[in-house]
Amino acid sequence: MQTRRFLPIAPNIYNYVLVSFLLTVALLSFGLLIPFFISLSLFLFILYFFRDPKRKTPDGEKLIVSPADGKISVIEDVYEDTFFHAKAKRIVIVLSIFDVHINRSPIAGIVKYKKYTHGKFIPVFKDHFCELNETNSIGIENSDGAKVLVNQITGFLARRIVCTTFKNSSLDLGERYGMIKFGSCVELFVPENINLKISIGDKVKALSSIIGVMN
Repeated sequence: MQTRRFLPIAPNIYNYVLVSFLLTVALLSFGLLIPFFISLSLFLFILYFFRDPKRKTPDGEKLIVSPADGKISVIEDVYEDTFFHAKAKRIVIVLSIFDVHINRSPIAGIVKYKKYTHGKFIPVFKDHFCELNETNSIGIENSDGAKVLVNQITGFLARRIVCTTFKNSSLDLGERYGMIKFGSCVELFVPENINLKISIGDKVKALSSIIGVMN
């Protein structure tokens, strides 16, 4: 279920916002202008980086929406052997430091699989970084038995993954379930026979961009 937010930012970083705001006010009150401007810049960066704008849910049935903001870098046919145990399409969405970092559920359903895998922090432009880097995976199955697998993957700068959902939890379409701090990528596995609506190089936005339509 979605919760009401006091600010259009990720709720789990309210403490960062409060501390940076109080520090900025304190520095200004003491007339320390250079530290004040540094603290103000940090405060504004936190608000920008952890922003969580409202998104419109696209119209249609059997949609798979993007779980993240970013750029499509890979679309390929693979055999997925952790959750699907079948052929699937693998889609990689690379996030930059300027993208919104909130992750959203690509379908409505039940979390049937969850696993955190410790790993390295290789830059996203290196080969096999998806296989080697630290990863949080959730597998979601809807009421029709259709599955998606979403992997939150760290990078060179992104060294903390947040996931607020648990196995056997239910997720609505586009519901926020976590974030990757300071960029990296999201790896999405979808049914092999999906009618794709994206191409390599496309920019997508979580929830509002349609990845494909299930047959």
